[in-house]
Amino acid sequence: MLTITDLTVRIAGRLLIENASVSIPSGAKAGLVGRNGSGKTTLFNVISGDHHSETGSITIPKGLRLGRVAQEAPGTEESLLEIVLAADTERVELLAEAETATDPGRIADIQLRLNDIDAHSAEARAAEILAGLRFDNAAQARPASSFSGGWRMRVALAAVLFAKPDVLLLDEPTNYLDLEGTLWLEAFVARYTGTVLIISHDRDLLNNAVNSIVHLEDMKLKFYRGSYDNFERQRAEQQILQDKARVKQQARMDHMQAFVDRFRAKASKAKQAQSRLKALEKMQPISALRKEHVAPITFPNPVKRAGSPIIKLEGVKCGYEAGKPILQNLTLNIDTDDRIALLGANGNGKSTFAKLLADQLPHVSGEIVKADKLKIAVFAQHQMDDLREDETPVEHVRALMPHEPEAKVRSRVARMGLDINRMDTKAKSLSGGEKARLLLGLIVFEGPNLLILDEPTNHLDMDTREALVHALNSYTGAVVLISHDRHLIDASVDRLWIVGDGEVRPYEDDMDAYRTLILKGAKASNSSKAEKQPKQSQAERRKKAAEQRKVFAPLRKEILQIEKEMEDLKEKIGKIDVKLSTPGIFENHPVDAEKLTKMRVTTENAMAEKEALWMERSEVYESETSGR
Repeated sequence: MLTITDLTVRIAGRLLIENASVSIPSGAKAGLVGRNGSGKTTLFNVISGDHHSETGSITIPKGLRLGRVAQEAPGTEESLLEIVLAADTERVELLAEAETATDPGRIADIQLRLNDIDAHSAEARAAEILAGLRFDNAAQARPASSFSGGWRMRVALAAVLFAKPDVLLLDEPTNYLDLEGTLWLEAFVARYTGTVLIISHDRDLLNNAVNSIVHLEDMKLKFYRGSYDNFERQRAEQQILQDKARVKQQARMDHMQAFVDRFRAKASKAKQAQSRLKALEKMQPISALRKEHVAPITFPNPVKRAGSPIIKLEGVKCGYEAGKPILQNLTLNIDTDDRIALLGANGNGKSTFAKLLADQLPHVSGEIVKADKLKIAVFAQHQMDDLREDETPVEHVRALMPHEPEAKVRSRVARMGLDINRMDTKAKSLSGGEKARLLLGLIVFEGPNLLILDEPTNHLDMDTREALVHALNSYTGAVVLISHDRHLIDASVDRLWIVGDGEVRPYEDDMDAYRTLILKGAKASNSSKAEKQPKQSQAERRKKAAEQRKVFAPLRKEILQIEKEMEDLKEKIGKIDVKLSTPGIFENHPVDAEKLTKMRVTTENAMAEKEALWMERSEVYESETSGR
């Protein structure tokens, strides 16, 4: 059992965790969740001994081994297989000792222990883990230095998984995995025999691989049994009960206070009034569970609808070197409202295909026909480096709206989900999620007909990923998506295309069938179906998704309009406050001051009404879309 007792942690003077306690049972698979910046990675650092706590303790039973993915990926000349095998230090040490041991008793002990730790199958187990993380036999024999940083991080992950620590800490392991590697890791964690604590914003991983959730909120830790969906249900139920208890307590406190106020001056009731006053002082108010507002993500719809198909490929071949095509025989259509997910292991050509569609890579042969004045927007993680680090979000947007008033520029930034406190923060000081929001807002600025998203969720927390789902389902243009987040694919896509063997071809089954194929080690193709029949045909999925977007679009439009009106009212209040802060206004211009004060009250009341309406409409939208 991993036990955390009265833990208090600061980093750079900022209090992240305060008097937090939690116990994680031996063998538990627990997801550590919480908002970005709440201190999850810092907690891992404290558990692993890389950061000291201010107070409290962390207890792990003596003799248990703790394992965590190395922060730096190996870049040596050793082969991948050698690096992974070396991670089991006990096996390495025993084998080395066996070479020099002369005492018969010690030799027997060494061989017995090697047998206990299953040393004879070590190479096969290491190769299996590397294969699961998408390294074939040839790749396993290559030196680590020949791989990029992302692929080397997979090797670091493979090493810690092979070492089989008793307590395994995984911090966002899917960030450097493709969908196929994520599916394999999900199955691996689910059957792991030790204790696992995993930080992840991948909903499917937390639903399928873990059996408990540790929630870090308000600097406290709380343990929940069950999957992430079960945790969310428990939280919602707890919210309702706690709100009811708080209202009931407040009514009782108000009643007691009224009694005190009325009778404390009367001699006959003074004793009772004093008793109630003492009871009030001792009563601990029940706090409301904090509901954090997550700003929506909004994609402007195409200014002009293009005719279908917006892109038509006939016998297209493309690549980076002459005579070495990456993709060929591409004969495909993309329609105006298509929602397509590209499946296939990293290195198969998904990003190459995306570049081909976006005119970032010329085709060698074949024909590509695109609709007239087609606008294409592309999001890729490396583009975050293109943000001007010393400019604020407002300055980035103003460059695209040079002649518009300040209020309109700031309103456009607000639609990206960056609140007033972050609009004037330099890009270099924004969080990863905030940079992703800004970048998304900039690339879709002119209302593209086709949106290509290459791993858009890497820096997004769970709630922001859900906001992205709603944004995609409200957007009326076409989408091509590359993602390792299965929930995002399931919730926003209605066509699946497989990229592999130098081709891109439609996949007629669903994600459950694809997961089964990947875990069986089979190749997905039109001829290799899952054993079960598809849940829905491709046409049915597309029709259903299109109908849902059509149904929810008016409600989504109303919510966006309310948000705009709220921004206008907030701006109006700000202008009134500026005028009211004029020195001497109440003494020298009492009539104007009174008029401004009344105007402020009226505007505040209007703001309150809009906020209430926004909450009502948003709850309906969330309820309807989450139950799709």
